[in-house]
Amino acid sequence: MTQAKVKPAQNTYGADSIQVLEGLEAVRKRPGMYIGSTDVRGLHHLVYEIADNSVDEAMAGRCDTITITIARDGTVTVTDNGAGIPVGKHTKMGKSALEVVMTVLHAGGKFGGGGYKVSGGLHGVGASVVNALSEMLRAEIHQGGKIWEQEYVRGVPKRPVRSVGITDRSGTTISFRADPTIFESIDYQFETLAQRYRETAYLTKGLRITLTDERTDRESTFYFEGGIVSFVRHLNKNKSVLYERPIYVHRQINDIQVEVAIQYNDGYNESLHTFANNINTVDGGTHLTGFRSALTRTLNEYAAKNGLLKESDTKLTGEDVREGCTAVVSVKLPDPQFEGQTKAKLGTAEAERAVATAVRDALTIHFEENPSEARKIIEKAILASRAREAARKARDLVVRKGALDGMTLPGKLADCSERDPAHSELYIVEGDSAGGSAKQGRDRRFQAILPLRGKILNVEKARMDKMLSSNEIKALITALGVGIGDSFDIAKLRYHRVFLMTDADVDGAHIRTLLLTFFFRHMPELIRNGHLYIAMPPLFRVSVGKEKHFVYTDGELEKLLAGMDGQRGKAQLQRYKGLGEMNPDQLWETTMDPGTRTVMQVNIEDAVMADELFDMLMGTNVPPRRKFIQTHAKTVQNLDV
Repeated sequence: MTQAKVKPAQNTYGADSIQVLEGLEAVRKRPGMYIGSTDVRGLHHLVYEIADNSVDEAMAGRCDTITITIARDGTVTVTDNGAGIPVGKHTKMGKSALEVVMTVLHAGGKFGGGGYKVSGGLHGVGASVVNALSEMLRAEIHQGGKIWEQEYVRGVPKRPVRSVGITDRSGTTISFRADPTIFESIDYQFETLAQRYRETAYLTKGLRITLTDERTDRESTFYFEGGIVSFVRHLNKNKSVLYERPIYVHRQINDIQVEVAIQYNDGYNESLHTFANNINTVDGGTHLTGFRSALTRTLNEYAAKNGLLKESDTKLTGEDVREGCTAVVSVKLPDPQFEGQTKAKLGTAEAERAVATAVRDALTIHFEENPSEARKIIEKAILASRAREAARKARDLVVRKGALDGMTLPGKLADCSERDPAHSELYIVEGDSAGGSAKQGRDRRFQAILPLRGKILNVEKARMDKMLSSNEIKALITALGVGIGDSFDIAKLRYHRVFLMTDADVDGAHIRTLLLTFFFRHMPELIRNGHLYIAMPPLFRVSVGKEKHFVYTDGELEKLLAGMDGQRGKAQLQRYKGLGEMNPDQLWETTMDPGTRTVMQVNIEDAVMADELFDMLMGTNVPPRRKFIQTHAKTVQNLDV
C-alpha cells in the first residue's frame, strides 16, 4: 500500500478567471441537447449541475460542507462554504462575473484562468443551463464581507447584481425552481439523489453532504473519512470477502492523482467502478484499461515468481483475475478528454499510464508484505482459469452455432422476415402456451418470438461454464447473435428492440428478474444502448356490453369501476393469470402492437445501485434479502398467492 499526500492547488479565483466562449443559445427550445431529456432524469440533472460546482470547490480545497434542500414547492437550494462565485466586473463582458456565469453558456472557471486545477462540473455551462430551464433562480454569494444577490426569471436577470447585507463567511447559495412548462414532472426522487451524493462523498474524502427533503421530512448526511476504501467496503457489505481491509493506492503521477481501492470476494462477478474528476465513467476508458492491464500483469508476475503457477500452466487472463474483484478507480486530472457528450468514457491517454504505474507499484509492494492475501487472490484466479477453459469450449460452441449466417438459430425461435436489425424486434416469452399466442398474434414481418421453458438459471450464483450449460441461455445468446464474454460484439445484435414479455404474476416477475440479472451481468451494453424493454400485458379485461377495457393495475381497475356508476353491476371482469390465456388478437392489441402497446425501456440510472440490488436479490447472502422483503412487505401490490 502506498500513499501520497496531495496539497490543494493554491490558485486565485477572481472575476477574470471566468472565460467567455459563446453566448447562451436555444436552451429552452432544445433542452434535451443540454441535459439529456425533460423527464425525471433531466430534472435531476439540474441538481447535479449546480451541486457539482460546489463539489469542484471541495476538490480545489476551498469547501468541506454542501447542503441540498428540496422545499415543499419544488424549489431546490444548494449551499456550500467555498470561495463563492466571483462578483467583480468581468473585463470583457462589462458586467458582474456572477451574471456572466449565470446567463452565458460556456462561461465558467473551468475554461481557463487558473480557477480550478481539476473539475467535474461545468460551472457556467451548467449554471446557465439550469438558469434558463428554471422559472425562478436566485444566486446569493457571501464574499469579501458582503452578501451579493441576483434573481432571474427563466434565465433573464430581474436586476443587476447588488449587495444586500454583510457576512462573516464565504460561499455560494443557489435556489431554483424548475420550469413546469419544460419538464414532464417536478417530482424529485430522494433515493436517486441520495445515491448520487453518497457516491460523491465517498469520492471526496472529508466532504460532508447533507440532503434534506422537506416534502417528506427526510434527511441524510454523507461523510466518509475512509473515502473510496469505505466505498469498496459498502459495495462488498453483503458478500464474503477474501481479506478484511481493501488494498488502497493513492499516488500522484505528473498532474494526475490516482486513487484505487481493491477487495476480492468469493463471488463470480467483477464490480469495477471508475470515475474521472468525480464523474462516473460508466463506459470506462483509459483509466480502466490501465487498471486492468496492471492487475493482470502484476498477478501473473507474482504467481510465476512465487511458484503459484507452474511452467506448464497458461497465464492468467484479465477475465480470470477480475472474477470476484470489487474495485473503485478514481482519477483527478486537469482538462480531461471524454469520448462523446455524455462523459461516460475517459479518453485521456496519460491516465492509462498513470493508473497502470500506480497500481502495479502498489500491488507489488502490498503482495510482498501480505503474501497470504496474494495467495488467496491468485488461487481464486487459478480456479477461475480452469472454469474459463470449460466455459470457452461451451461459449465457442454457442457462438459458432449462432454465427453461421443464421442457419443454426434455435429451433424454438420463430424468426421475422425483416433482415435489418434496426427494424426488428425479439419477444422473449415464458412457456409454450404464451409462445403460441405470441407467434399467432405477432406481425411476422418484423417481430420474432423466442419462448423459454421454465425459469432460467440464476447467473448471479453461477460461473460462465455452468451458465453456458443451460439450454435456455444458449438459445437466448444464439438468437441475439452478439456472443458472450470476450467475444461479445453489440454490432452483431440481430434485433434492436428486445422485449421481456412475462406473465403478470409472481412467477412472471421472478422470470423477468432472472432475465434482467442475465442482461445486467453479461450484456449490459444492450441496456446502456437502449435495446432492452419490458412488455406490459394487462392484468384485467373489463367488458360492459360491446365495450371493453384493458386495465394494467389494481389502481386503474378501481378508478374505472368507480366511474361506471350504474353500469358497474353489468361489468364482466376477467383477470389474466398468464399470457397464454389471452387470445392472439388481444395479445397483439394490448401488448405487441407498436401503436397501442405500453412498454418500459430498461436503463441503468445508477450502476452502483443496480449492482447492489442484483447482488441482494439474486446473490447467495440471505439475511439482506430477508430484510428487504420484511421492509417492503407492506407496500407490495398485485401479490398472487
